[in-house]
Amino acid sequence: MTAVERFPHRLTIITGHYGTGKTEFSVNLALALAAEGAGTALADLDIVNPYFRSRERRELLEKAGVRVIAASQALSEADVPALPAELHALLEDRTVRGVLDVGGDPSGARVLARYRTKILKEDCQLLYLVNACRPEVRTAERSVEYLRAIEAVTGLACTGLVNNTHLCAETTPEVIREGAALAEEASRLTGIPVVCHAAEARFRRQLRDLSLFPIEIRMKKPWE
Repeated sequence: MTAVERFPHRLTIITGHYGTGKTEFSVNLALALAAEGAGTALADLDIVNPYFRSRERRELLEKAGVRVIAASQALSEADVPALPAELHALLEDRTVRGVLDVGGDPSGARVLARYRTKILKEDCQLLYLVNACRPEVRTAERSVEYLRAIEAVTGLACTGLVNNTHLCAETTPEVIREGAALAEEASRLTGIPVVCHAAEARFRRQLRDLSLFPIEIRMKKPWE
């Protein structure tokens, strides 16, 4: 299944608990869409104490044909609640596929609330990333509680769950399957479908029974 088929909506909003891997997933999704010929933009809206920032991979993304929307260059290293004016254009330009990388807590997700009216007029999906290795949301009940808090702040309803469970370099197929079980239980509790299981392409053979969205690790820690 292609990325365009798996993620058919024009706008894809990525949210989830801090540390679930939203930025890694967002970068990989934007690159996959662009590789399939879709005019693509990635909006870096993770402005509340982000560990990784999509804009750190601006050169890679732009070389692949992805337009990067972020705070001005002068603010590129600052954690301030300032949103780029270009975001308005992305929401209104229906010729472009947009990936929105949103903050990892209800406060960070609040940036979406001001655009709620515009977003609701568009072909949009809100994906919530599940990561069974994050202590704060390692149970389905806690993960759903956090999801509902984000929905309440943004005024947007989640349309899909993504299992993005990982342990960085220590990730194994068994770890990913733990996340798959968590995602399925969260789906049972909410009625929200599991869209896919994100995992490095090297695990494709061991996880062929899962609906896998293969990724490549793009966001590296400074010492890696």
